[in-house]
Amino acid sequence: MALEAILAALFPAGHAVTVSDGLITGDGPLGAGRIAVVGIDGNTALGIEGACHLAGRVLDVVRAGGETPILVLIDSDSQRMSRRDELLGLNEYLAHLAKALLLADAQGHPTIGLLYGHSAAGAFIATALATRVLVALPGAHPSVMDLPSVARVTKLPLEKLEEMARATPVFAPGLDNMVQTGAVQAVLDPTRPLGPQVAALIAQGAAADIRDTRDALGRERGGRPLAHDIAARVVREAQGA
Repeated sequence: MALEAILAALFPAGHAVTVSDGLITGDGPLGAGRIAVVGIDGNTALGIEGACHLAGRVLDVVRAGGETPILVLIDSDSQRMSRRDELLGLNEYLAHLAKALLLADAQGHPTIGLLYGHSAAGAFIATALATRVLVALPGAHPSVMDLPSVARVTKLPLEKLEEMARATPVFAPGLDNMVQTGAVQAVLDPTRPLGPQVAALIAQGAAADIRDTRDALGRERGGRPLAHDIAARVVREAQGA
């Protein structure tokens, strides 16, 4: 689903969202208020300038106060693989963007990520996985790391990793596996208006006592059967319970 069609489905009455150099910024009406929009379009690689620009937009929303939600639209490549960006501290810029989104959520601005294309690696972590709620449209293809890259890092044969991925969703890229592990909370219905679907998810997330339910979803869906219980045990041990 192309960005233009997504924006029309989200904001049938019009919007103030623009795209420049693959970076999405602006806002649009949602319910009785407005929702801020940031993101990446066109399978664009996220470099230091882009990460800094998006973080700045998020922090602008925080400075303005109120409870304006933030929608992060994502169709990106991975982080920009250039020597220049790496030498200038790309990892810190990506961390800054992720922390800006986490700060916004903690300051009362619900964050929701919407995957509609590709996303991978650092760009995926700093945008999609840094939101309170992550959803997707059919056809999205997220991955933390593709299997050939995992093979290079782990020194395991690609064939072995492919075998493991068939049995264990954590090893496998793709939308279905991300849903099963709980990373993606829901897949939206593109045949229905997207605005009400997004508004309902924001309201649901705002009402939840626990901000991050990915481990619980992964347990329920069988994609990560142990993560929730291990995390809970770590918390209990840290609290001396």
